[in-house]
Amino acid sequence: MSIRVLIADDQTIVRTGLTMLLNTQPDIEVVGAAADGREAVRLAHQLRPDVGLFDIRMPLMDGIEATRRLAGPGVADPLPIVVITTFDLDEYVHGALKAGARGFLLKDAGPALLTQAIHAAADGDALIAPSVTVRLLAAFAHAQTATPRQPLEPLTAREEEVLVPVAQGRTNNEIAGELFITPSTVKAHVASLMRKLGARNRVEVAMWAHETGRI
Repeated sequence: MSIRVLIADDQTIVRTGLTMLLNTQPDIEVVGAAADGREAVRLAHQLRPDVGLFDIRMPLMDGIEATRRLAGPGVADPLPIVVITTFDLDEYVHGALKAGARGFLLKDAGPALLTQAIHAAADGDALIAPSVTVRLLAAFAHAQTATPRQPLEPLTAREEEVLVPVAQGRTNNEIAGELFITPSTVKAHVASLMRKLGARNRVEVAMWAHETGRI
């Protein structure tokens, strides 16, 4: 089955280009395109896509607010959203991730990384552009003054092994290849890490790893 994607960008040429690019993928189908955040929220409720691909700077409602309404804390059935922008600014990254985004890419990321991010979001993973991952998490860890929270239960040795590549931005398939285990086993370990750490997503797991000096 195809991953159904909703695109939101205020530039017609970008919407058209992304639609054409993604529709060439055998397992991705663009089901809608919005010119602003308000329309994106309306279409998301109407079309029920599998993944949203949202720009940040849009009229009427920006991509961060649209993400918060569709994927933020308290949303019963959050839509996996990948934020894609030309602006590589920390405030945007933080804002997007706090709003519930599953991924953050720059528009120059290229087709391979873009499709990988959509697949990751659909699978429950989070993918952040490698160019911003290290700086974002390092800055977050540096700014953190409170004592990192303790896990609800001690992490197993295998969970500690999985934790490091998760914090480095690896996908489940990449981690499975590195540790010689199946992707479904990785997914189970990540789910256990999220439960033990009280994390909503992989990004929060990665932040905890940086807070505690594991990276």
